[in-house]
Amino acid sequence: MPPTPRRKLTHDELSGLRLDPGNLDRAPRLPVVALLDNVRSLYNVGSMFRTSDGAFVSGLYLCGFTPHPPRKEIEKTALGATRSVPWTYFRHALDAVAEARAAGMRILVLEHTTASIPYHRIARADFPICLVVGNEITGVSEELIAAADGAIDIPMHGTKQSLNAAVAYGIAVFELLKIWKGGGADLTPEGRRPS
Repeated sequence: MPPTPRRKLTHDELSGLRLDPGNLDRAPRLPVVALLDNVRSLYNVGSMFRTSDGAFVSGLYLCGFTPHPPRKEIEKTALGATRSVPWTYFRHALDAVAEARAAGMRILVLEHTTASIPYHRIARADFPICLVVGNEITGVSEELIAAADGAIDIPMHGTKQSLNAAVAYGIAVFELLKIWKGGGADLTPEGRRPS
């Protein structure tokens, strides 16, 4: 059997498959807020904005010395996602944890701890989630680990202890999206343009 012919989709075709920016407020978001704890790289923050848009998370909490918009370095990798992903800056990460907890979210740190479970073992019943991602060098702070309801990690199979913060976030948040959608939720927004 000959292979099925394929071609790359055009920009217009891709745009027709995407959420209409005018309907962002009406579309159901993934019940996940990411808390970035002292992430230092502007490019990592921009990448996390873009990934957050792709997974259509509920928002970002930028904490401590995590840079926040407007910054051209963030925009370079965010490619406009700073306008489609709700975000809030908190000087102190524990204030963001308190807000997330008050909203009924389970606080999960993405970190290697003595009690971490693999990131793919989260259940749909664990949502809504505030996913804490830490500093590129020191990881999630001890005070946030102590304040969390649990910890998830990405098993490493080589010589390095961890992945780049933005890469780890992307893996974890898209797994959370898969778990949420696999649980029967329809995340297809009504506001999509016809394809």
